[in-house]
Amino acid sequence: MHSEAVASRSADQKDSRESRNGGPPLDAVSLAIIEQLQEDGRRPYAAIGKAVGLSEAAVRQRVQKLLDQGVMQIVAVTDPLTVGFRRQAMVGVNVEGDVESVAEALSAMSECEYVVMTAGSFDLMVEVVCEDDDHLLEVINRRIRAVPGVRSTESFVYLKLKKQTYMWGTR
Repeated sequence: MHSEAVASRSADQKDSRESRNGGPPLDAVSLAIIEQLQEDGRRPYAAIGKAVGLSEAAVRQRVQKLLDQGVMQIVAVTDPLTVGFRRQAMVGVNVEGDVESVAEALSAMSECEYVVMTAGSFDLMVEVVCEDDDHLLEVINRRIRAVPGVRSTESFVYLKLKKQTYMWGTR
């Protein structure tokens, strides 16, 4: 996004929004920086600065602030198969009692990469990344099902990953 595009966001779009964690609002420049990093997480701060109309130092400060506030993370995203994790599954979890405490317990498990509270057939959806089928069985049967409050689980084993992207931009 070029600086002209940042300056010319349409009037009906909000130029600032509260961050998800209730922190200070994000202005159009911060949103543009996020979009630049979503396109290429290794993009140099000087290039981002040129695109959004800031100096390299100002971009560096803004990025650090966004990281410190938990608005974003900059990480290497891998294909689990290529780094030795041959089995992935989405596990639907039904809970008796406090859903948040079960979500916290599952979030503490290193194999649980994604934990979300849902409305619908399941109280939680949990993405599990494991080395193989035996590891997946151990995680589901001995660990997830052993969490107090877990009533039942249903597993959806991934056969092939067709799309994984984090390019939804900002709104």
